[in-house]
Amino acid sequence: MAGASLAVLIAAIFAAFIWSGFNVRETGLAERQSHAALSQSRLVDSLILDIETGQRGFTITRDPHFLPPWRAAEARFPAQAAELVRLSRSPAERSLAVQISRAGQSFIDTYSTPLVNETRQGNPHASSLAATLTGKQKVDALRHMFDRYTATERSDVAAREAAADASARRATAVASAGFGASVLLIGTYSAYVIRVIVWPVRNAAAVATRLAVGDLTARMPMTGRREIEQLETAFNTMAESLESSLAQAREAHERLRLLYDSSVAVGTTLDVTRTAQELVDVAIPRFADFATVDLAICVLRGEEPTVAGDTSMQRAATGGIRHDAPLESAGAMVKGGLPATGGSRSAPRPMLVHDLSACPQWRADNPQEAERLTAYGMRSLITIPLITQHVLLGMVSFWRSRPAPFEKQDLIDAEGLAVKAAVAIDNARRYTHERESALTLQRALLPQQPAEQPAVDIAYRYLPAGTRAGVGGDWFDVIPLSGVRVALVVGDIVGHGIHASAAMGRLRTAVRTLADVDLPPDELLTHLDDLVLHLEDAPANGERGATCLFAVYDPVSRHCTLASAGHPLPFVIAPDGRVQEIAGEIGPPVGVGGLPFENIELDLAEGSTLALYSDGLVHSGTRDFGEGLTLLRSALASSPDCLEAACSTIMDTLLSGPPEDDVVLLLARTCALTSDRVVTWDIPADPECVAQARTLAVEQLEAWRLPALTFVTELVVSELVTNAIRYGTPPIQLRLVRDTALICEVSDSSNTAPHLRRARTFDEGGRGLLLVAQLTQRWGTRHSKGGKTIWCEQALPAADNSPAAGGDPDDGTPAPEA
Repeated sequence: MAGASLAVLIAAIFAAFIWSGFNVRETGLAERQSHAALSQSRLVDSLILDIETGQRGFTITRDPHFLPPWRAAEARFPAQAAELVRLSRSPAERSLAVQISRAGQSFIDTYSTPLVNETRQGNPHASSLAATLTGKQKVDALRHMFDRYTATERSDVAAREAAADASARRATAVASAGFGASVLLIGTYSAYVIRVIVWPVRNAAAVATRLAVGDLTARMPMTGRREIEQLETAFNTMAESLESSLAQAREAHERLRLLYDSSVAVGTTLDVTRTAQELVDVAIPRFADFATVDLAICVLRGEEPTVAGDTSMQRAATGGIRHDAPLESAGAMVKGGLPATGGSRSAPRPMLVHDLSACPQWRADNPQEAERLTAYGMRSLITIPLITQHVLLGMVSFWRSRPAPFEKQDLIDAEGLAVKAAVAIDNARRYTHERESALTLQRALLPQQPAEQPAVDIAYRYLPAGTRAGVGGDWFDVIPLSGVRVALVVGDIVGHGIHASAAMGRLRTAVRTLADVDLPPDELLTHLDDLVLHLEDAPANGERGATCLFAVYDPVSRHCTLASAGHPLPFVIAPDGRVQEIAGEIGPPVGVGGLPFENIELDLAEGSTLALYSDGLVHSGTRDFGEGLTLLRSALASSPDCLEAACSTIMDTLLSGPPEDDVVLLLARTCALTSDRVVTWDIPADPECVAQARTLAVEQLEAWRLPALTFVTELVVSELVTNAIRYGTPPIQLRLVRDTALICEVSDSSNTAPHLRRARTFDEGGRGLLLVAQLTQRWGTRHSKGGKTIWCEQALPAADNSPAAGGDPDDGTPAPEA
């Protein structure tokens, strides 16, 4: 009742306020309009004044400058007078406004305009006293009208203001009375609420607070007062059930926390065995006392499991609250036996054994093992198959020795753990498979053992990337060339994985093919660049943007020529241990096109070491390129003389863990052929000198104690020198090199390359190169800036195939030049 009365009273007060506000609003609107009418009357009055001033000034002074304001006021008067009529609200005001409008228009039409016209015409009457008095009378009449209009309007404004003040006073009186009554009713109602509601609710809040902090003994006294009785009963019922609800909530939270932690902790790496161990670690001791993970052999190898394949497994991970559990350790083979599961071995199902001692099926599978486990204290078991995409990867077993056995809810949680672990293990298996495939492909494409050659001593290291990005495409090669020369190659493919390995194989094959043509390094890289530009799939596979460094070393001249396509230039370690960084232009990466490659020429002392490397050795996420180069230079300066030991020292210095990218390090120590193993003659361009060239070659072979090669060498020299004289251009040189093979070279300044052809029966020529190709191991042509060189190699006899064999140095003295 009190609440209803208070509501009615407040509604009445609000109604009074609204009514008073409406009156005040209406009064305010009328007052604003009255002020607008007063402002408009002053504006019309000022227009009449402007008209009078303009006509009088023009009449007296006849100055035309008075006419523009006069015309403007005369033009504005009708519209402003009509606006004054519109703004007038009362009939009296409207009548006065109409009179002002008509009188003003009459003043303009009958007096002001004719007077101005007469003044223009020069009529003296316009400036007479009579005309002036007439105008003054008309203006005075108009001003009297304006005064009456202003007085009427102001009296209306005062009346409205008085009415608004009266309405406000009435509203204030009503509101004051209502407010006093409201305060009285509110006080009465508040006392009632405090006694009947607030005090019992405070008691309930105190009980709720005790329950919230864990005091489950708190109870609310039963007062039995109407509505509060229901509240007291509800609180007491809640207190009785809160303990069990809280325990269930904690258990559910622990289960959810376990599943969340497993999703975070399992699968942090892409290693199958590590992922299995993470599953064991997250389950112990929160979920189980002991746990084992058994995986199929093919899964551990990274191979693709089959639906109905070999089910033999290997223990991948194990753990427990104690270390003396009678469970097979990691690495043991698991064939048959425990743990038993439902279903078949190729398609097992999850199984819950609530009490191991009371499960005949489980004990019958392996009685001795069962007896040993129960004697140890194993009480309960859950086995879950690790299945992904309907394929069995392995099994996980959870054991409890605690008094509380596994329940059905634990089986659901175990299945959740197994599902997350199966996905992580399968991801690790796929990564292992792809990585092993890429590594296998890369090993097959990289040189298994650098070819033996006398130009340089080689030591190298190659490490694939150890990150999740996979194996990269870094590669190297050592290619024997004609004339005892050797090519050293290091490259880097963009990207990782099998595509990068395949792209590396294609580039390595292309480089080997181009190297066999004996192209200079800059031309070889140009051809390689064109080749990649024409490969449609080069951007996707990584050839476009790849880097390559190609260096050619000649042990006879101890000269090295190299060119780079976006690859870091090598270091040179002098025989005295000084480390020098090669300076030169680095061309664009392969596949960019349109930019040239430049050769860098070096003369190396015998025993110098070239250090070629990939950027993975010096650059990483924690070390910039410049810092890595400084560290590599320091490691090269302090490296031991043994190349193998130097490789190990450098790798240990620059790599502190698995590399983020593939790493290649190639050390090549230069050798030099002594003058007793290289002989050069200048041959005149005269056919009669062919016999002399044969004689010089035979004498040199006798000096080298190689009589078994005399016949073939004599024939080869005869054919090659004859071709050079007949088809080439002087100067002509004949060179014999004795190393692991006997090399015969004939050079001339012509760029015309010979080729094999099949001679017909009556052809006079065409058989020389065919004989050379048939009688020697291999032959070829290489071009240089000064012309071309035709070369061929013969195998040394078994007793002389070593560079150290073949007599004393005195026996190898070159014959005099022809």
